[in-house]
Amino acid sequence: MTLLFDAAQRETPTTPRFRAYTSKHLDELLVRAGFDLEARLALRAVATVLPFRTNAYVIERLIDWTAVPDDPIYRLVFPQQDMLPADDVAHIAGLLRNQASRAEVESAAHRVRAKLNPHPAGQLQLNVPKLADEPLPGVQHKYPETALFFPKQGQTCHAYCTYCFRWAQFVGEPDLKMASDDVERFVAYLRAHPEITSVLITGGDAMIMTESVLARYVEPLIEVEQLESIRIGTKSLSYWPQRFVTDSDADDTLRLFERVVAAGKNLAFQAHFTHPREMEPDLVETAVRRILDSGAVIRTQAPLIRSINDDAQTWATMWRRQHAMGMVPYYMFVERDTGPQDYFAVPLARAYEIYREALASVSGLCRTVRGPSMSATPGKVCVDGVAEIAGRKVFVLHFIQARDPALVGRPFFAEYDPAATWLSDLRPAFADRFPHESS
Repeated sequence: MTLLFDAAQRETPTTPRFRAYTSKHLDELLVRAGFDLEARLALRAVATVLPFRTNAYVIERLIDWTAVPDDPIYRLVFPQQDMLPADDVAHIAGLLRNQASRAEVESAAHRVRAKLNPHPAGQLQLNVPKLADEPLPGVQHKYPETALFFPKQGQTCHAYCTYCFRWAQFVGEPDLKMASDDVERFVAYLRAHPEITSVLITGGDAMIMTESVLARYVEPLIEVEQLESIRIGTKSLSYWPQRFVTDSDADDTLRLFERVVAAGKNLAFQAHFTHPREMEPDLVETAVRRILDSGAVIRTQAPLIRSINDDAQTWATMWRRQHAMGMVPYYMFVERDTGPQDYFAVPLARAYEIYREALASVSGLCRTVRGPSMSATPGKVCVDGVAEIAGRKVFVLHFIQARDPALVGRPFFAEYDPAATWLSDLRPAFADRFPHESS
């Protein structure tokens, strides 16, 4: 049974009401951080290209304003000047300084976005299914047993992470978005494809939706007999835990989770925690307990991000805390090859060392986490280590998941490259091509 709150418990003097801050508030927030005019113009320029959104909880509870600009949570949600090429930042900052028209600024921003690989891993082009020979927008049949659904009302978030690989969903360019509000067609597709046993509701963030809207998407899925699990990818436990404790529909949301579990489905709550500080407020512990009491399982995941969590102690602390709270450490991702990847990426060799060192310092019960994993076009590629074979130093890799199931779990090798940050940087070792490459 979920822990229900009466009306008197919902609002407390220390519980901030939800207030979103967007790019129109950025300048006043940067003044608070002590930035001068030129620095603010540069950061505003970055925010014309990459999306900016945060909320009162992050501003008031998570950021240490005395440590800005080095505070990791600040860097997690606020733009940084060197996320983009200096010439592009200077050009757009000049437009802002001279009060250029909105159309001129947006045109310049569009040109920069086009250089940032807004469609990582074929997000819009690959495995977009059809129903009755018609495209099914807002759906990806990513792996044989897994389909992703992008609900139209879930295409925003409580706050945007600066590293987010789905940044293109949030910049207001329709050609870059995936979204659907036609759950009936999606259910018809599922019934036509009985091999699909797991659905991931993603975006955006599904938990930005109210319970009544979320239920319109979730309840039809409960009736699909073949489905074994329904997954919800969300940052809400980090950025707005009130969603499950004091929001007016918190109890209704947990009852919806209970209905999913009662129907015999595994409700996998995929929680994104990027830094241990996100788990420090008592409100997060309460929210986690309430979700677990509904019967859902919370699995945690995050990318390895330079300047935010690129050390083993940070990850070990996160995994221990997550385990103590009843959550299951699940994935350490490699920063995707999109957006400001050059700013955030950690070389694969270093990523593996961070993972290995962190794993070695926690108990076996925390070692459920997999990584470092690249969600690349052919599938999720895990770096298993660095080895010397026949006198050659190589990366040892395997597919955790693949578009071609025959590749899953089979080790393969790449030439060691200390600077490589993504699969496309690697060259095959002991072979002419990688297993996923056609002849």
